[in-house]
Amino acid sequence: MAAQTLQQPSFLLANLKADSTTKPLLQRCQDLVKIIDEYPAKELHSVFPWLVESVFGSLDGVIAGWNLRLLHSRCNEYNIVTEFLHPGGPMMKLVYKLQAEDYKYEIPVNYLPGPVKACIQEGVLPDCPLFHNKLQFPLSGLLSLNVALNPFEFYMFNFAYCLITPKSHPQGLHVSSTDSAYFVLVDTYLKYFLPSEGSVPPSPFSDSRGSVTAPSPRSSGVSFAGYGVHSPSLLKHHIFHQPSVNADPSAQEIWRSETLLQMFVEIWLHHYSLDMYQKLQSPQVKLALLQYRLSMSSMPCQPHAPPGSGTLHTYQEPFSPTEEHVLVVRLLVKHLHAFSNSLKPEQLSSSPSAHSHTHTSPLEEFKRVVVQRFVQQKLYLFLQHCFGHWPLDASFRAVLETWLSYIQPWRYTGEKINPQPDQARTVPDKWESFVQENLLMYTKLFQVFLNRTVRTDLVNAKNALMVFRVAKVFAQPNLAEMIQKGEQLFLEPEHVLHHRQPRGYLTPSQGGSFLSSRQRVMTDVVFRVKSHVYALEGQDCQYKQMFGTELRGAVMKLIQIIAQARQTAKRISDHSNEMATNSSFLSWFGFSSSDLNNTFTGAEPEESGECLKKTHEFLDRALENLCQIFKLNQGQLTQLIANLGSTQDDGNSRQLPDCIQGENGLILTDLGRRQIMNGLRRFEIHYQGDPELQPIRSYESALLVRLFYKISSLVNERFGRHMNALCSRPDFLGRLGRHYLSDGDSAVKLRHSPMSQQAMERNQRPRLSLRPLASYRTILLLLLFYMFGALLSFGPVSSTLLILTGGFLYGLFMMLFGDKIKTH
Repeated sequence: MAAQTLQQPSFLLANLKADSTTKPLLQRCQDLVKIIDEYPAKELHSVFPWLVESVFGSLDGVIAGWNLRLLHSRCNEYNIVTEFLHPGGPMMKLVYKLQAEDYKYEIPVNYLPGPVKACIQEGVLPDCPLFHNKLQFPLSGLLSLNVALNPFEFYMFNFAYCLITPKSHPQGLHVSSTDSAYFVLVDTYLKYFLPSEGSVPPSPFSDSRGSVTAPSPRSSGVSFAGYGVHSPSLLKHHIFHQPSVNADPSAQEIWRSETLLQMFVEIWLHHYSLDMYQKLQSPQVKLALLQYRLSMSSMPCQPHAPPGSGTLHTYQEPFSPTEEHVLVVRLLVKHLHAFSNSLKPEQLSSSPSAHSHTHTSPLEEFKRVVVQRFVQQKLYLFLQHCFGHWPLDASFRAVLETWLSYIQPWRYTGEKINPQPDQARTVPDKWESFVQENLLMYTKLFQVFLNRTVRTDLVNAKNALMVFRVAKVFAQPNLAEMIQKGEQLFLEPEHVLHHRQPRGYLTPSQGGSFLSSRQRVMTDVVFRVKSHVYALEGQDCQYKQMFGTELRGAVMKLIQIIAQARQTAKRISDHSNEMATNSSFLSWFGFSSSDLNNTFTGAEPEESGECLKKTHEFLDRALENLCQIFKLNQGQLTQLIANLGSTQDDGNSRQLPDCIQGENGLILTDLGRRQIMNGLRRFEIHYQGDPELQPIRSYESALLVRLFYKISSLVNERFGRHMNALCSRPDFLGRLGRHYLSDGDSAVKLRHSPMSQQAMERNQRPRLSLRPLASYRTILLLLLFYMFGALLSFGPVSSTLLILTGGFLYGLFMMLFGDKIKTH
């Protein structure tokens, strides 16, 4: 009987695997609902890992699963999937059913975020309490290390990891990220487990453990400071050190909210590049690691790291988030602001000493610390990496809006305020503490954005919109003053704080709390600002003031680039209007400009018409907002723009970009690249191949072009030597032959192009070209001339002789007086 019981789970799993290849999704989900309701947790235990992998895909990306990121509301399976994975649906019921038992599921350490993996492989306790007491250090080495997660943690880990697993989208399939089943489920989970109204619904099954296991106590003499290591969670600390809290059902369920948030933050945000990882290794961190290793050396059973498992050898994680990844992070940021801002006013305004746990529920305490305690540091590093590595294109808008969402928490208070059009909302004074405790989010990232912008094509309306968005946000009344006050607080002399904190700064990442009642010194505003900066940038950081002289100069440089982009947009618009005016019926015959090489190429194809008007509008308003933020003199700004415009009108745009002469031709400098990017200067591009092989123009007959090319090729091949001999003569016939059989302007054109020396010295051989006769304009003129000759009683032969005679006389005249005419 026991043997039969042991075989049932594998028999159940085998049936489910067979059904997954034959039955449709709807029928499979219906079968799973019955199985989850009828089978005990002991038999569902072995099915759970396979089911999670079949839904979310494998961690290595080989198994695609249900493709939640590709399912949209127009798909037939969309409603089936969202109902099955709903927080109150069958899948979560299975999680709760297994959670009530003491089951564990292993995840290889290799799939953990890079900093966490490197920390574990260094033998140091990771900073996130989520992974505490879940690691086992085998004596054989650390390469096969796993972490044991409970069912809820295992489910949320796979759900969060699904976002960063590489997926191959089918060709031609474009799905909006905000319309996918995955995006909708993230939003649903956040609203369910982090509710702004009410509390988290209890699980339908009682958890024998009450909540997650408490972290093991630490020795007071050891400080785990790697990566700015956090202390055990405030919530867990409160729950397990308050006997009376067991009577509160919300206290037993709040761990799910914390676990969900920590999983999302760790998987989505806790990724650093190698240079950032090395930067975080401050002297204090290295000292803490040394102390920890010394303490471990006295243990009888210590983990032995394999050779070459040092930090710089094991930490090689490439980090390049996708636009979809950033959009989900923005959704998380917006919801956390709304969740935090739903804190009751009496709880928010009460003094820290009044935060006794008998009056404050765990969920309310969680709202108080959620942004600063869980998200701030990792989001700052995430955004800083994106700002520095994201391509210089319009897709950066997703990163930009994520940043702007975080630094504007007042937008997510739930208050319905309808300001007048074009009237900026004043930032309430109550947000001054948030601005000060997130100072680097405003100042440092603004400086990084400034460095990106000066290398961006601002003629593009999408890029101009991003500059306008940032300038508009920072120009909100009262915000610049808050930032400036925060900088002044940070620059307070150090000796003022020495008597307050003799042990140095206790940053939030080292166990401090911005709202802890046990540390009265943290109520000092100056200390909070300094702690914030030192926690994110290290105590040896060189802080650059946002309203200092250096950044003010960078803003003036940006204003010049904006003014140049405005002039370029205006010039492109004028050029487009001129080309549209010249486009008429006669252009079909070739009477308009036939030189397609002279068209302006300073902007992208979509930069025309309405787009250029939007560009001009965005840049104008961005200039106004920048002047308001940095209190720039409007008169000087107007004079600067006027001088810049006159300089460009004097012929700056007709000069070559800034270059240096290299061995193989001209080489662009950084200034030259910026000039081309903003459309200030350009190369005069000419066709440098065989003139006879140019693409057939719209004003030419394709049949005649090909026919005349064959005829001229036969003539040139047969009489090429005679042509060369004729054009080599220094007498009158030689000059006449060179006029008709060679292009005298080709050498002049080539001097203006950045080409190699070999191409510039190319010898143009004399030859006959009949291609001008294939032009519709030439054909029309000949027909008109023959018709006019017929009216004067001239036959075709006589008209042809007159045409040849006129052409000869015209060539003779241009040969004798052409140089003088060109000079004048």
